[in-house]
Amino acid sequence: MTKFTDLNLDPKVLKAIAEAGYESPTPIQAGAIPPALEGRDVLGIAQTGTGKTASFTLPMITLLSKGRARARMPRSLVLAPTRELAAQVAENFDTYTKHLKLTKALLIGGVSFKEQDALIDRGVDVLIATPGRLLDHFERGKLLLTGVQIMVVDEADRMLDMGFIPDIERIFSLTPFTRQTLFFSATMAPEIERITNTFLSNPERIEVARQATTSETIEQGVVMFKASRKDREGSEKRRLLRDLIESEGEGCRNAIIFCNRKTDVDITAKSLKKYGYDAAPIHGDLEQSQRMKTLDGFRDGSLRFLVASDVAARGLDIPNVSHVFNFDVPSHAEDYVHRIGRTGRAGRQGKAVMICVPRDEKNLDDIEQLVEKTIPRLDTPNAPAPAAAVEEDTTEAKPRRSRGGRGRGRDKPVETEAKVEAKTEAVEVAEQAAPTKDDPKSDDKPKGDQRRGRRRGRDDDNKVVGMGDHMPSFIALSFDERRAS
Repeated sequence: MTKFTDLNLDPKVLKAIAEAGYESPTPIQAGAIPPALEGRDVLGIAQTGTGKTASFTLPMITLLSKGRARARMPRSLVLAPTRELAAQVAENFDTYTKHLKLTKALLIGGVSFKEQDALIDRGVDVLIATPGRLLDHFERGKLLLTGVQIMVVDEADRMLDMGFIPDIERIFSLTPFTRQTLFFSATMAPEIERITNTFLSNPERIEVARQATTSETIEQGVVMFKASRKDREGSEKRRLLRDLIESEGEGCRNAIIFCNRKTDVDITAKSLKKYGYDAAPIHGDLEQSQRMKTLDGFRDGSLRFLVASDVAARGLDIPNVSHVFNFDVPSHAEDYVHRIGRTGRAGRQGKAVMICVPRDEKNLDDIEQLVEKTIPRLDTPNAPAPAAAVEEDTTEAKPRRSRGGRGRGRDKPVETEAKVEAKTEAVEVAEQAAPTKDDPKSDDKPKGDQRRGRRRGRDDDNKVVGMGDHMPSFIALSFDERRAS
């Protein structure tokens, strides 16, 4: 078995690795570190949770251990798609550079420009950034990328999903042609393939697992769910989520619950807290300080349930997550792989459970085609209660009160979809039963326009249609006649 001591890393780096408790590299680390140390470009393809971060931080630190950074000219650059992932990469550098005098700067949104400018002005060996904030600094004239010797693009497929590819291409053009590039992704979409062909020079390709596979240590399952009524789908779905959590018992030490929309993240977290579950939301609209506080609480065990959008699905190293619940089926099949990859990391056992409503069955089929396996169907933990007995969830929209006069309709609830459909059906039945012109019964009693026409002394057969006698004569002329006149 290969050990870190066999990989020609700097002795001070090896000391930090040993102090962190690691002895043997993962497959992606064992494959990527040697060519990276030789100065070659590297293309790494591996599913999430396989240790990609250390596969580029360790050789970078070794290569940068000699030399000195100059003001506003970083020696290396790491691009990450989200603030959380960038912060995690920075933590990795702190862990492995503890015995070396290397400097770093973290450029992410939600942090003062002034503080980041001060770090850049002093000169940094490692610059870790999200693409948008990096270009902001560059356009303000506070940063030069002509001194970059090593460039890393982490979670490239996530960059593609978030629309960062044009920014990535521009950043590549601002760095020296002679740079070394380390490129990592969990999947290889055609657009990613194009970028690697354009910007990497004869890369060493390391693929430790089939693209978009799920870890064998993760037990997967899906519950096929249909609400009793459409207007109660949200509350019944949240009840099912609570039942699934309870059915796992003490085995569910902690869990990440993924929702597709930010509004559902907030509603689900609020509902769980209401029913006594220790839960907090995390998504892109929250302040950076709040996001980091929530993540820190989840990492140290003070928070049990993290309700998240896909901002937390990629790259975050939270090693002891026992469960992942997909409250919604992800719209993109690849996101399923990244979501459930938050559990079952580093050889540990994990469990992933998904709730699928009828409209999401097509997305479920796409996921099963991607991972090339059928996800086992699970039984609903508790059969749903009858519609009349379903417990109300205060997170649903409350009935509106009318603004009428005193006491009239004060507490009149909004009509449900079922009532509206019933009324519509009654109207259609009445229209079908109404007599027609050809029906002899229709002449028994004059109605509507007939009565009004007789009161005006007109016969109903002589009603004016359209413009009638009031139509200007020139309108009736043909185009030829108009030109002649």
